Amino acid sequence: MKKPFLNIRTALCSLILMIAQLGFAHQPEFSTAGFFELPNTGRTVYSMNPAWRLHKGSADGAERPDFNDKEWNLVSLPDGIEYVPSEASGCINYQGEVWYRKHFTPEEAWKGKQLFLHFEAIMGKSKVWINGQLVKEHFGGFLPVIANITEYLRYGQDNVIAVWADNSNDPSYPPGKPQDALDFTYFGGIYRDCWLIAHNNVFLTDPNYENETAGGGLFVSFNHVSEQSADVKLDAHIRNMSEKSFTGKVEYQLFNAAQKLVAQAEKAFSVSKRKERKTSLVLHVNQPELWEPDSPTLYKLHVMIKDKAGKLIDGYRRRIGIRSIEFKGKDGFWLNGKPYPFPLIGANRHQDFAIIGNALSNSLHWRDAKKLRDAGLRVIRNAHYPQDPAFMDACDELGLFVIVNTPGWQFWNDEPIFAQRVFSDIRNMVRRDRNHPSVWMWEPILNETWYPEDFAKNVVSILHEEYPYPYCYAGCDVTAKGHEYFPIHFTHPVNGAGGAFNTSDLDPDISYFTREWGDNVDDWNSHNSPSRVNRPWGEVPMLIQAQGYAKTDYQYTCYDALYRNSRQHMGGCLWHSFDHQRGYHPDPFYGGIMDAFRQPKLSYYMFCSQRPAEKNDKLIAENGPMVFIANAMTPFSPKDVTVYSNCEEVRLTCCKGGKQYTYKKAVKGEGMPSPVITFNNVWDVMHDKALARANKHEESYLLAEGFVDSRLVATHKVVPTRRPSKVILWVDNEQTETTADGSDLITVVAAIADDNGNIKRLNNYHIQFEIEGPGELVANNETFTNPRAIQWGTAPVLVRAKTQAGEIKVKASVVYNGVHTPAPAEITIQTVEAKHPLIAAPNELKLLQNQSKNDKRFMPLNKVSQEAQQQSRLKLKEVEKQQSDFE
Repeated sequence: MKKPFLNIRTALCSLILMIAQLGFAHQPEFSTAGFFELPNTGRTVYSMNPAWRLHKGSADGAERPDFNDKEWNLVSLPDGIEYVPSEASGCINYQGEVWYRKHFTPEEAWKGKQLFLHFEAIMGKSKVWINGQLVKEHFGGFLPVIANITEYLRYGQDNVIAVWADNSNDPSYPPGKPQDALDFTYFGGIYRDCWLIAHNNVFLTDPNYENETAGGGLFVSFNHVSEQSADVKLDAHIRNMSEKSFTGKVEYQLFNAAQKLVAQAEKAFSVSKRKERKTSLVLHVNQPELWEPDSPTLYKLHVMIKDKAGKLIDGYRRRIGIRSIEFKGKDGFWLNGKPYPFPLIGANRHQDFAIIGNALSNSLHWRDAKKLRDAGLRVIRNAHYPQDPAFMDACDELGLFVIVNTPGWQFWNDEPIFAQRVFSDIRNMVRRDRNHPSVWMWEPILNETWYPEDFAKNVVSILHEEYPYPYCYAGCDVTAKGHEYFPIHFTHPVNGAGGAFNTSDLDPDISYFTREWGDNVDDWNSHNSPSRVNRPWGEVPMLIQAQGYAKTDYQYTCYDALYRNSRQHMGGCLWHSFDHQRGYHPDPFYGGIMDAFRQPKLSYYMFCSQRPAEKNDKLIAENGPMVFIANAMTPFSPKDVTVYSNCEEVRLTCCKGGKQYTYKKAVKGEGMPSPVITFNNVWDVMHDKALARANKHEESYLLAEGFVDSRLVATHKVVPTRRPSKVILWVDNEQTETTADGSDLITVVAAIADDNGNIKRLNNYHIQFEIEGPGELVANNETFTNPRAIQWGTAPVLVRAKTQAGEIKVKASVVYNGVHTPAPAEITIQTVEAKHPLIAAPNELKLLQNQSKNDKRFMPLNKVSQEAQQQSRLKLKEVEKQQSDFE
C-alpha cells in the first residue's frame, strides 16, 4: 500500500510545482517607497539594490567621486555587512563604521524629472553623498532615509552614491542602549531596499520626506464604517517644482478585488510655482467589503494628477482596506462595529534571520507573515521597532493585525536630543504606516523603559497630531509612568498570575492586552526555560515547549489562560515567533515556534491546531481542518503519542490491524479552542522491532484521522524511518517566484531520508552544498554553514538569486561519500526577470553576476578579552532588574 501512496504524493507535489510555474499560485507584490507603480503616469521606479562596493571601517575621502573603491567587496542590497553563524548571539556581530559606494550613469529619460533616492532604512547613524555633495544625514536604523538628488546628477558620465553608516553604541538616538546590554541584535548596513523614484515636476509627495504634520503624500482615513457604507477621506499633498503655476485635478478610482470600479471622485486645484498644497475629499463607498483578519479584502486605489487638458502628470496605486477599529474598555475590542468574537492571539517578531541578520529580502518578509498566518495567528507585535514595508504589505493581504512599535528597549537618556529623536521616530512611523489596514494599534512608548511621565503624555499627543482621525489608538505597559494617558494597557490576565487582573477594581474605560506571554525563565540572567527549546534537541523538549505554550499545570499565561477571560482582556502576543540572536546573552533566544531558518518546531503545529476547522476561501494562508502526529517513531520517542488537531474527533491507529484510540473534543466551554490530545502508552519500539524482523515494515505506522460532523476531513501518517539511503532537497518558498534582482533569497532544505523519502531525524551527517547557474550560496565553512551539520534530520541553506534570470541548480551530498553513504540530490530553481529596472554601472553588474564568492562578507573570528567580558556581565544587573519589573 505504501508505494501507491508515495506515487500519489509525488504526483501531488508535481502538480503543485506545475501550478506554481504556470503562475496559478498566489504571488505577493511589494510596495516601493510607500506606493505601487501605475503605468503611464510619468512616475517610474528603479531598483538601486544591485552592485554596491562595501568596506568595513573608516575610509578617508570615500565620499569623493574619484575615490578608488575597486578593491572593496561587491554586494547587493539588502546587505547586513556580514554573514554570521546560526548561533550569533553574545555581541559577536560587527559594530562600527562601514562605507558603501555605488556607480551608475543616469538614464537620459531622467532629464527634466524630479529624482528621489529612497532608502527604506540604514542601520545606525548615516550620511549620504551624491557626487561628493552631502545630501542627507540621519539618526536611527528603522525608518526611511530620503534625498532629492535631482540637482546633483551628471549625465553622460559615471555618478557615485556614497553612504557612511555606523551602528556603534550611541545614546543620543533610540534604541540608545549599548548592544552588549540589548535583548536583540543591532546588526548593521543598508539592510533594506533602496529605490530611485523618477516623476514629473508636479507630483504627489513622500510623507517621510516632507515632514508635514498629518500630511505629505496620501493619507487615507475612514469614518462611519458599516456593512452598508463607508466614508473614505483622501488627503493628497501635491508639490509643484516647476517655474510656472499649475492648474488641474486630482482624480481617484477605487477598484474592488474583482477589478470592478466601485467609486470615483475628483478635486480641482491649483498650485503656484515652487509651492505645495493639500487637497481633501471624501469618497463614499456603498456596501463595502470590510477588511478583517479572516477576510482581508483589499481595494486598489488609483491616484492620478491631471492637468487642465486632462493629461496625466503623476500617479500611483495604493492598496487599502476599509475597516473600523474601536477599543471600548470593559467591552473590549470592536471591529467594523461589532465586538470581536474571540481573543486575538498572536506573536512578537524580530526581523532577523539566520546567517543574514536583518537583511531579509522582501520575499522572506512575506513568507514570515505567511507562516505565522498559517499557524492561525491574527496579530503581530513589531518588537521593538518599525519593520520592513514588505512585512506590512504582507500583513495587509494575509490578514494579520499589527502593533506598530517605536524603536526602544529599556533605555532613557535625559539629554533633550534623545526625546526629540524619539518624537521624530513616532511621527515618521505613523506617516509611513498610517494607510495600512493591518495597523491595529500604535505602541509609541519605549519598551520596558522607565521614562518620565511627561514623555508618555507627549507621545500620545504626537500620535493624535499625526493621525487626527477616528480609529487611532495607543497602548503601553500598565506599570509604566503615564499609563493613564493610554486607552490600552499591557498586562497579564488573572489566570496568568500577574498584572492588573489581580485587582478587583479594573478601570472600565481601559482595554487590556498581553504584549508578551509564554516565556518562562528561571531568572533574567541564566535564562533557562522549558519554553526555550532549540529544534535540534529533538521531540521531547519540543513537546514540553508546546505543552507549556498550550496549557500549563501551574498558573501562567498560556494559550488556554488567554481564553479564560472577559472581553476586557483582548488576547496576547507570544514571545516569540522565531528564534533570534541577542546582544546581551551568549545564547540565541530559542523560544520561537520556528527556528531562525523558519523550520517548524512541534509548537508550530500546536498553534495550527487552534485555527477554526472550517475552510475559509477568503484567506491566502493555510486554513481549515488539520491533524498532526507529534511523534517521530524513533527508538527514543515517547510511548504516549501527542496529536494536535482542530477536528471534533480524532482516531489514532497504531500499526496495521492494531489498536485504535478515539478522542472526542468536549462541548466548547472555557479555555483554548483545541486542547492538546495525548493518547497514553501507544508507541512500542519492541512491536516495531518485531514487525521489522518479520519483514513487515509497511505494517508499522501511526495514522491519525480527523473528523468533523462524522466526515473524515484530515489525515496524517507517520512511519519509522529505516536505513538512510539518500539526500532529499526541497525549496521552502511558499510557492513564491524567485526574482533575478540580485537581492531575492530563498531557503533550500536538505534532509537525510530512507528509500521511501521518510526523514531520518536521528543522524549526524554533514551536508556539502554546491550551486550552478545565476545564484550564489549564502554559506561557507568559516560560519559552519557549508558544509553544515544535519540537525533533527535537516540542514537548510540560503540561496541568493543574481541579476540574470535562469535556472539555478543546487546540489547536496554528504561529506565523505562512500559506497553505502546516502546518495546526493539536486534541485532546480527557476528565476524570473526583475519587475523594476536595475540601476548600476554595467561593468559592476557584470562582475556581480560572474563572481562566485562573497567571502569578504563572512565575519572574521573575534577575540574578546576576559576583562571586557566581565565588565559587560556587570552591566547586565540593571537589565535583569528592569526586565523583571515589567514582567
